[in-house]
Amino acid sequence: MAPQATIRLASGHEMPLVGFGLWKVPKETTAETVYNAIKTGYRLFDGAYDYQNEKEAGEGIRRAISEGVVKREDIFITTKLWNNWHRKEDALKMGRFQNETWGLGYIDLYLIHFPCALKYCDPAVRQYPAWWMDDARQVVELDQVPIRETWEALEQLVDEGIAGSIGVSNFQAQALYDVISYARHPLSSLQIEHHPYLVQPGLVEMAQKNKIAVTAYSSFGPQSFLELPEEFSKKAKNISPLFETEPIVSLAKKYGKTPAQVLLRWATQSNIAVIPKSNKQRNLLGNLESTDFDMTKEELQSISDLDRGLRFNDPGFYLPNNPIHIFA
Repeated sequence: MAPQATIRLASGHEMPLVGFGLWKVPKETTAETVYNAIKTGYRLFDGAYDYQNEKEAGEGIRRAISEGVVKREDIFITTKLWNNWHRKEDALKMGRFQNETWGLGYIDLYLIHFPCALKYCDPAVRQYPAWWMDDARQVVELDQVPIRETWEALEQLVDEGIAGSIGVSNFQAQALYDVISYARHPLSSLQIEHHPYLVQPGLVEMAQKNKIAVTAYSSFGPQSFLELPEEFSKKAKNISPLFETEPIVSLAKKYGKTPAQVLLRWATQSNIAVIPKSNKQRNLLGNLESTDFDMTKEELQSISDLDRGLRFNDPGFYLPNNPIHIFA
């Protein structure tokens, strides 16, 4: 297998440009899915406590290591701290706990999942779902924890050798400037919703100028949300699928690629990492092999021109009883 393209993080570590996202991968099949993805060639796996499949993902990776398919240092693991554990002592406990859950010795990249703190809940009692609301999905309880306190916990996890690099997810530019102003360990990565309906060019430019590597999630736009419950999928309905939209369809024909490969290359050609998932072997390989062609500057711009500022992952929308306007 040819060497994969990578992004150099501010921490000095290298992260693959194309990875496999573990969001919505069923716990029951995660170990086998991850093992097969490694055999296909994937080296970056993007997880989170919220996805509730970290243990199984670690099992799949350890199987591949035990069989000599890869070494631990060949694999790059990203995972995330959920909102209920932003207080320093809780973030430290959860970072250590998640590292033990993966069972791989260390986490390559540990992110703050969202820039907001929720009231503490005991993970031993309320293992799943790690959710915005109470179990009845009615009450949202915020906590008053500054991002700096949480960030300093992540820095201590770097000091302890638990995390190789640290970063954030779903942050906007002002919050990034704030973290940069006091960061002792570099802010290495920003993960955001990013697709042609939500391009966020200013945020991407700001991050990259400050040596913050950007990773896109939901690269296929509405496609990622249609299978979710109503509160998540409502905004994605009646929106033209990107797989069927011009100029993506025409560019796919021109380059002999799938629309999915065009969408992924639109991001990676701007040095934005992508983390799609697929349950089909053909698509699994196709996503991984989406970096072997280049579109023109004009073609890339024609895709960016589809921008509608249309955000699907928005707790200001899908928490109707008590919206949290992170992206306002």
